[in-house]
Amino acid sequence: MNLANPETTNHIDVPLIELVHATRLYGNVIGVNDLNVALPKGAFGLVGPNGAGKSTLIGLITGALRPTLGSVRVFGENPYANPRVLKNVGLCPASDILLPGVTARRWVEQMLSLSGWSPGDARARTCEVLEQVGIKEAMNRPIHTYSLGMRQRCKLAQAIATEPQLLILDEPFNGLDPVGRHQMTDLLIEWAEAGRSLLLASHVLHEVEQVTDSFLLIYGGRLLASGTAGELRGMLADLPQELSIVSPQMRELVARLANQDWVESVRVEHEACRVIVSVHKPLELYSALAEWSEVGIQVEQLLGTDGDMQSLFKLLVSRHRGSRAKLRS
Repeated sequence: MNLANPETTNHIDVPLIELVHATRLYGNVIGVNDLNVALPKGAFGLVGPNGAGKSTLIGLITGALRPTLGSVRVFGENPYANPRVLKNVGLCPASDILLPGVTARRWVEQMLSLSGWSPGDARARTCEVLEQVGIKEAMNRPIHTYSLGMRQRCKLAQAIATEPQLLILDEPFNGLDPVGRHQMTDLLIEWAEAGRSLLLASHVLHEVEQVTDSFLLIYGGRLLASGTAGELRGMLADLPQELSIVSPQMRELVARLANQDWVESVRVEHEACRVIVSVHKPLELYSALAEWSEVGIQVEQLLGTDGDMQSLFKLLVSRHRGSRAKLRS
C-alpha cells in the first residue's frame, strides 16, 4: 500500500517501519542480513555494539541506501529518494558536522529552507529549536569552534527542526557530559510522550532504557531479538546465566551449589562477601534458593553480574556466534 500523505494517514494497519528479508551488501561484506521486522508507531531502541549493523539499518530506513535484497517500507512507502517519506523523517547522524565557517543558525535555517520553510518561518524556528537544545547563545558561532557535545546538540536541533513524524538518532549521547546526557534524555522522553515516533540507536543499553521500553537487539547484521524490556528479561529465565549472590551463609551456600549438576562454576569474592555462580538452568537455582531458605541459608541480594539487559545481550551474542544452540529471534 502506498501512502501519499504519511502525516494524516489513518491506516493503522500499515507499520511505521517494515523490512522484509532486507539485506545490504558492500561487495562481499554483509551490512545487514535478512532482516524481517515490522514496527508500529512508537519509540524503539536499536541496540548493538559498534559494527553490528545499526548505521546500515538506519541508512536503509532513511533512504540513503537501497537494499541489495528484500524490501524496506517507511510509512508504507519505499524511502529511497522519496521526498514524501523523507520530509517526515528527522535524522541525527553519528557522523560529525564538518562545516568550516558555517554557524549553527545558518546551517539549521538552510536545512529548513531545503525542506520548504519560508525564510521568516525558518529564522523563527531555528531560534526556537537551538534554544530547545541549549545552544542558542552560541548560535552565531561557527560550528567548527564547538565542542563535541555542542555539535551533538546542533545535529539534534536540525533533526527535530521540521517536527518530523519519525526521529532517528544514531549514537546521540556520544560526547555529551552528564548534564548534556540528562538533558538529551529528557528531550527524547518528551518527544515520545508527545506521540511522535523515534528510533534510538546506541551501543549502551542503559542509555536506551531511560528513553524507551521497546528494543531491537542487533549483532553481526542480524536481529537477535526484539520486544519490551520486560519480555527480553523474561528470556533470561531460559538462558544460561552468571549471577551474583550475597548471603551471610556463604560457606554453606557454596557447598550446596558445588553439588548441583545445573551449576557450571562457582567462585567466591570474599571482599564483597558474594558468590558468583554460572548456571545452565536459572529456574533450578531460584527453586533451590527458595528451598534452602527453609534450612537457614538466607539470600540478601541476587543480581545478574552485568545487569539484566547487558547479560541478555551477551548471552544472545554468544548464541549467535554458535557457542550454544541457535536462538530463534
